[in-house]
Amino acid sequence: MATIKYRLHSNQSNAPIYLRLSDGRNKYLQRKIGLSINSKDWSNKTGLPLQNNPSNKNLSTQLKKLETFVFDKLNNANSQGVEVSGDWLTHNIDLYFGRIADNNKSELVTDNIQYIIDTAHTRDNGKKGIGLSRCRVNSYKRLIVIFKEFQDKNTYKIKELDQNLFDSFKTWLLDNKSYAPTYTLKKLSDLKAVCKDARKNGIETSTQINDIKTKQVSAYDDDMDVIILTPKELKKIDEVELPSKALENARKWLILACNTGQRGEDLTTRIKESNFEQYGNDLIIKITQQKGNKAVIIPVLPKVKEIYENEMPYIVSTQKLNKHFKTIGELTGLDTPTMGRIIETTDTGKRGVKKIRPKYKYISTHIGRRTFASNHFGKIPTPIIMRVTGHSKESTFMTYINQTDNSHIDTFLDFYKAKEKSEKKAKLKVLKASNE
Repeated sequence: MATIKYRLHSNQSNAPIYLRLSDGRNKYLQRKIGLSINSKDWSNKTGLPLQNNPSNKNLSTQLKKLETFVFDKLNNANSQGVEVSGDWLTHNIDLYFGRIADNNKSELVTDNIQYIIDTAHTRDNGKKGIGLSRCRVNSYKRLIVIFKEFQDKNTYKIKELDQNLFDSFKTWLLDNKSYAPTYTLKKLSDLKAVCKDARKNGIETSTQINDIKTKQVSAYDDDMDVIILTPKELKKIDEVELPSKALENARKWLILACNTGQRGEDLTTRIKESNFEQYGNDLIIKITQQKGNKAVIIPVLPKVKEIYENEMPYIVSTQKLNKHFKTIGELTGLDTPTMGRIIETTDTGKRGVKKIRPKYKYISTHIGRRTFASNHFGKIPTPIIMRVTGHSKESTFMTYINQTDNSHIDTFLDFYKAKEKSEKKAKLKVLKASNE
């Protein structure tokens, strides 16, 4: 005959409660039920909490109801020939406490975030393709870590994510974690996306979810510090004597980055000899960027041609390149105090810390892209530069290089100058007429 007993396996003040299911034939299964109790309040004789306070009495009632629930599920399983295993027991314990729905889909927030991560490769993306980008997956991975810290000992369900809980999460991100407003808004937006995905999968959500506003934020801060290498600094980098072949190789990548305007991985995997093509008497590079799967044609500038005709650099990971770039910058003497943001590990986790540092600290593979865009801005039409960098919108491009669109200024000034000139002519005519 099957029996169910509850046990503790520690003398702690917060001891986990285990459910032990025996089939009466020397086979038993044991699993935590997700509740705990002070071991001093537990009766080993009855296998239930002592009836010494209302809380313990309520817990005893709950454990007895769980026992009845598991017995009913066990009878159904036996009659249907379903295997009774440890996973079966865990599933039914979670089902009783409402941690998962009857459709076998968990209602817990963290489980639904994990579900998106696990199924990322099968999901439609914003580019009408299949599979979420590594950046999006990492964003959800970061969200699950942050949300677990936020909920602490709670286990929030999707349907509990109402306006109040969103507001609490927002305040916690800003005050307790000291995250930037833009990053906070991104996490709130990610969390709302999790709720919508759960609802699509038949999981109950808060009735307020559609009314919860999470602003869509730009990928770039309004007060973002755009750090570039000037033509004078690039000349110094080109001429500085370097102590190793690894640094000489990295210098080639840095020069290529600043003269092609490509992202880190596109730089090291796409700017290669086989992608160079003849274009009349000149050369071009044809690549397809990883982000957005966008085809771009890059003009081969003099410094790029020089490297191509001598020897292309060997491939190095972007992590190593970022380290080498900083070393090159330091050896070049690029130590001007510069305000910027770098991800640092603090007591409360990793976050972007903004402060003044030597400029070489900010040199990475991405600085080449901004350098290319900024150094050509105002000299070559912006749409032409964008065809190389792969930016789709001019407004995004302008923000990217921390420039504002001032094309309207000349029009206004010319209008009022013409108006002023016209008024002066009219005034002169009036004076001439009066003199007559």
